[in-house]
Amino acid sequence: MKDLNPVSKIFMMLAVLSGVLWFGGYLARLTGIYQLFKGPYFHVNYYITQQNLPGILISLNSLLVLTDILFIIFIISFFMFLYTSKINLKQKGWLFIITMIIIITLPFEAYLMSIDYKIYNLIISNSFKASEVLTLYVARMKSLSSFPIIEIICYGAIIFLLTFRPLNMNPKLQQ
Repeated sequence: MKDLNPVSKIFMMLAVLSGVLWFGGYLARLTGIYQLFKGPYFHVNYYITQQNLPGILISLNSLLVLTDILFIIFIISFFMFLYTSKINLKQKGWLFIITMIIIITLPFEAYLMSIDYKIYNLIISNSFKASEVLTLYVARMKSLSSFPIIEIICYGAIIFLLTFRPLNMNPKLQQ
């Protein structure tokens, strides 16, 4: 990785920075959303009233927008890094696995982002109904119920792979 050109280093830095910020924001957003509901039937928690619900939804909306924008920046900068660095994925097994994790989770996250976009549009309209937003949040959690947890585990594995970089192939041994 030392022989990268400056452009690919910039894209690598953008990918790592936006990925880490997205991961932290994603954890915070999931924690906030799951605190709204209780039980398997997604009933609103007892301490959430009609008076404080709009404020909660507006504050969660900022996390929603932040994580979606950071994810888009992460995806673009990661693939631009792969393109500009011209790294052979056969020799860098850890980078190949990272790429596969990102490619596999991308369509599911894009689907969830489409629901996020509907939530965002409802909240930025000045006359949103909290029940409509809650219905979309429940639909988001029910549509791909365990995917966010699987995604957290996968992106945690990416952090491990970036740290230890296993599965490197030595080009001298390849001959």
